[in-house]
Amino acid sequence: MSFIRILIAFAAALALPWSVRAGEINVAVAANFAEPAKALAAIFEKTTGHTAKLSFGATGTFYAQIRNGAPFDVFLAADAERPALLEKEGSALPGSRFTYATGQLALWSAKPGLVDNQGKVLKSGGFNKLAIANPKNAPYGAAAMQAMERLGLQAALQPKLVTGESIGQAYSFIATGNAELGFVALSQVLEGGRLKSGSMWIVPERLHAPIVQDAVALKRAQGNPAAQAWLDLLRSPNTKELIRSYGYSMK
Repeated sequence: MSFIRILIAFAAALALPWSVRAGEINVAVAANFAEPAKALAAIFEKTTGHTAKLSFGATGTFYAQIRNGAPFDVFLAADAERPALLEKEGSALPGSRFTYATGQLALWSAKPGLVDNQGKVLKSGGFNKLAIANPKNAPYGAAAMQAMERLGLQAALQPKLVTGESIGQAYSFIATGNAELGFVALSQVLEGGRLKSGSMWIVPERLHAPIVQDAVALKRAQGNPAAQAWLDLLRSPNTKELIRSYGYSMK
């Protein structure tokens, strides 16, 4: 579905004037979801009058910041574990947590032809550096480590690893040529459902645990209609179709 059609669908649902409803929220967004979140923020503002201020980073880093009182209203994580912990620890609103997407891992290079469609380049070793996100803070990094282990390549590839703090930084290492290839989120390399540039291999899901991504409203969002509007937008059928176009599976 096109961006304009989505805007029209949400605009038709509005019943109150923006002046009555206008508000602002701070949203902590896992780096893999940056592009869909930007598109959703534009829809959110145009159709509700609310504003979503987005911050992008590693899920583990955001979790620590939220526990220490960072002023976020909503957390879009790259896993299910941290939102559940925040809910259990009392930092999130009970019952607000839900899965908004399931991510897909990809091996990507900015160089056309370097990555084959079966990932055999990992075994050939014809490269010097392989970028991943920090597996302690970034679920996509943890998934990459699982994939390498299940392929029996972890020991061989370990000396070549270049670790970014988030999946966004790992992507930057590859895009700038500081690493010839690396593991990224599929959503980072797709545009309109097609590969933007370079070459890639979509890592089979059997090689890593599912990358289940949960959203949760934080305590600061209590009584904030803008936060509820954002979560409603994220749950809507039209949004699910938009998210799917960025390479996520919607189960």
